[in-house]
Amino acid sequence: MPEIRIHQFPCLNDNYGYLVHDEASGETAVIDTPDASVILAEAEKLGWKITQIWNTHWHPDHAGGNLAIKEATGCVIIGPVGEHEKIPGLDRAVGQDATVNLGTQTATVIDVPGHTLGHIAYHMADQNIAFVGDTVFALGCGRIFEGTPSQMWESVSKIAALPEETLLYCAHEYTASNAAFAVTIEPDNQDLKSYVERVKSLRSEGRPTVPTPLSAELKANPFLRADLPELQAAMGHPGNAIDTFAEIRSRKDRF
Repeated sequence: MPEIRIHQFPCLNDNYGYLVHDEASGETAVIDTPDASVILAEAEKLGWKITQIWNTHWHPDHAGGNLAIKEATGCVIIGPVGEHEKIPGLDRAVGQDATVNLGTQTATVIDVPGHTLGHIAYHMADQNIAFVGDTVFALGCGRIFEGTPSQMWESVSKIAALPEETLLYCAHEYTASNAAFAVTIEPDNQDLKSYVERVKSLRSEGRPTVPTPLSAELKANPFLRADLPELQAAMGHPGNAIDTFAEIRSRKDRF
């Protein structure tokens, strides 16, 4: 498989920027645009020209830099069809199962509504990576601003159903606070305890906790585990994954 390079860097307060570079064609995509000036400077440092923007959703910390980057580079902007009126400079609107090409690389679009109604993720199956925006975080999930708990549970379940070796590129560094909450939901989860220690170590060194392997999230992220009978019972909703997920999300909102 032709080589792909991913350059990760901090933006704004807690966002991450991702530049995805296809070595064979020289094409480069930026995943969301939290800060145009930082993104353009990072691309220039590497000698990469941004040819595409892949937006996951319309929020300003994800699409706010679209127009400035497009003006500077002439890139094509790809984003969710369900939010086509809200994505600045959108050239191509995509939804479930659409294919997006970056030179020799291919991503498949996954509809993941909940955080926003049109939110999408980009799954590069050949590379075992997925750019999931604000749908799933390391040990967490996005707040439900526009959708319903049922929609969000279905969306995180789509991510959970990807191959376990998939690396999830989340949009924010929220892991320390997510870890503090997760242990209140599953205090006896040994995998979670080990994960929390890794997070503490990484953050003490100023290192990012993402990307995160899906395999680790399936063992420790409470939002991906609402289908487990023991967690359903603990949350007071035996036999009901949606209500269990909603209960966990409600507790996190109040945490």
